[in-house]
Amino acid sequence: MVRIFAWLLAVACLASGVAVADENPVLVFDAASLTNVIDDLSKAFTEKTHVPVKSSPAASSALAKQIEAGAPADVFFSADLEWMDYLEQKKLLKPGSRHNVVGNALVLIAPADSTVAIKLNRGVDLGSAKIATGDPDSVPVGKYAKTALEKLGAWDKVSGQIVRAENVRAALAFVARGEAPLGIVYKTDALAEKKVRIVATFPEDTHPPITYPIAVTTHGGATAQQFVDFVRTKPAGEIFKKYGFEPLR
Repeated sequence: MVRIFAWLLAVACLASGVAVADENPVLVFDAASLTNVIDDLSKAFTEKTHVPVKSSPAASSALAKQIEAGAPADVFFSADLEWMDYLEQKKLLKPGSRHNVVGNALVLIAPADSTVAIKLNRGVDLGSAKIATGDPDSVPVGKYAKTALEKLGAWDKVSGQIVRAENVRAALAFVARGEAPLGIVYKTDALAEKKVRIVATFPEDTHPPITYPIAVTTHGGATAQQFVDFVRTKPAGEIFKKYGFEPLR
């Protein structure tokens, strides 16, 4: 009798278009700066589809390399275009599934109780203190930071002061703990941490547009595509706005 009931329940779920409870989760490899918003997006997606989502946040560079090495990610959500290009060139993305979703801003931060005041114009003097950001050789936020500082004519002076964090959230933590008096992160990260404050925003013309693309990997299936489609909807856009991201259209 119990088996018959379970079978009828499964048939009813399928007939109504609702996923069965034991549906495999969609594994999303997402940039560290998306950590908070992905939690909310995942909850909203699961409420809508009954398909669970599992998030694995890290630097986009590290995630791309893991996918290349065979990690079973279903979706890749990057903090820059270059690492998405990298996987596309390796033919590790499903053709036609790639889309640019949101934008962000690059900001200079300090601990919340700091009184430092800095204007980010050409020839800016950032002093001799440590500046935490992502590793400029690979981590997107670090690459944006280096480009912006070069544009302002400050990179040569401060390159030896850079604390090369493994991802943007690690850089944020250095400043939040007072281990670095300055940091360069995304606006959304600064807004998510009460122990830091935004000192200044880098002018948009000092770095390439900060764009977050998403795509289904060759490992992903229909539910992965559902998730990618969902993050491009208007309700998802409202969630992004809540965290300070700028939905692209």
